[in-house]
Amino acid sequence: QAQLVESGGGLVQAGGSLRLSCVASGRTFSTYAMSWFRQAPGKEREFVGAVSQSGDAGTYYTDSVKGRFTISRNNAKNTAYPQMNSLKPEDTATYYCAARSYYYYGDYGSDNYDYWGQGTQVTVSS
Repeated sequence: QAQLVESGGGLVQAGGSLRLSCVASGRTFSTYAMSWFRQAPGKEREFVGAVSQSGDAGTYYTDSVKGRFTISRNNAKNTAYPQMNSLKPEDTATYYCAARSYYYYGDYGSDNYDYWGQGTQVTVSS
């Protein structure tokens, strides 16, 4: 049973940057594709981006964060990261990492994830 723990959220001004972390327990982290989702108050959960198990198969993102967010992973540290640059007030949300056993380029849904983190709050002030 794996556990995901996010950290790195906080308050930042528009145009600023944050790097979140998602640390996974267990020894099978490298077998899971990792994704990030976010949910703003009163809105549905939204896919942000994903990285393949090794990272070599690439990443993909929702259009609203392309060119600003970069998702990476360090399998030796059991950690996945989104580097978030040029933040906007509309990026304000609780951010969640999630893990599943397969990577499917272009899948923006939230189905079939095996594990979810508890979330970390990101607030971008204007």
